[in-house]
Amino acid sequence: MTVLDRALVVSGSIGKGHDTVAEACVHALGVDATIVDAVALLGARGGNLGEAVFRHLVGRAALYDAFHFTHLRGGTSLARALDRVSCRKVYPRLAELADELDAQMLLAVFATGAAAAARYKRSRPHVVTAVICTDSFAHQLWVHEGIDLFFVTSHLGAEAVRLHRPDARVAVITHPVRRAFYAAPDRAQARAATGVPSDEPCVLLMAGAWGIGPLEASARGLIEDGFHVIAIAGSNRPLELRLRSLARGLPRLHPFGYTDQVAQLMAASDVVVTTSGDTCREARVVGRYLVIIDTVPGHVRENLQHELELGQASACRSDAEAVRACVRAVFDRGDHLRTTADPDAARWEREFRMGFESVGLALPSPYAGC
Repeated sequence: MTVLDRALVVSGSIGKGHDTVAEACVHALGVDATIVDAVALLGARGGNLGEAVFRHLVGRAALYDAFHFTHLRGGTSLARALDRVSCRKVYPRLAELADELDAQMLLAVFATGAAAAARYKRSRPHVVTAVICTDSFAHQLWVHEGIDLFFVTSHLGAEAVRLHRPDARVAVITHPVRRAFYAAPDRAQARAATGVPSDEPCVLLMAGAWGIGPLEASARGLIEDGFHVIAIAGSNRPLELRLRSLARGLPRLHPFGYTDQVAQLMAASDVVVTTSGDTCREARVVGRYLVIIDTVPGHVRENLQHELELGQASACRSDAEAVRACVRAVFDRGDHLRTTADPDAARWEREFRMGFESVGLALPSPYAGC
């Protein structure tokens, strides 16, 4: 069995979710792995165009649903053509980086990276190629011949991969989460650091790195209902400025822009209101009840359904009054008092290691505390 000491992890900076998974994976690998952004490898023009197209689709639910469920999920000729175009642009630089590193393993946490890793494998068969897809249902662009191992986070995800490739080797693991969330402070410490009174109800409002959703109006309504509100605008600078302006007249509002304090802010809250994605698993690790806004179409609708199946979560429509009504109902029922945290930071990392061992690749000895 080969012991890993050189790896390349391929992420994609559309939003922040892929990057957080990549960071968690690098920590779990225990080697000096390099993360490369597939969107950046498209070049400035290609990357900006890709993000603009994605933002356009997200804002038009019917169009995005049609593209996802008809083309991406089924892998139509249009989807495969778009995948080939992206791969052609990404591949030369990715292959150059992998060769410079003399990488023993390529791990893709972004669909375009999966295509490039599979192509790399064709000319370098000794390199282990792996994909980790945290979506509940992997669409066809995640699944390629030439990928040795697929990591997914549910039986549903495993069967989605096998829908496209019945012979695929699939490992089901606990959702990767960065260790900061396992090390989150307790509620009292978090509130003292955040300025939220210990004896008042508090809601954390966030909606991905782009701040998509009715955050401003929801914050105002929840404050009228007597809640303290921590609102994270992410990289949405106009939203951050509006929230900070609003907070000057509303002392119960605690606004943030892009921040690395999310674990602490979750710990300070009673309920986390967010969109469906990797943030949901982070909230589960901290032990906070989820209210999930149905605001992003396509694969995020599938993720929402899976989150509801896991429990400790409610869904609401993507308008401020719906958010307000759902949060009130959660508190009225006492749902927020019946959640449990996940203290086992090493569990998913152990499962990650076992997955690689199944394809003959041993990770280094676990670091202290794993």
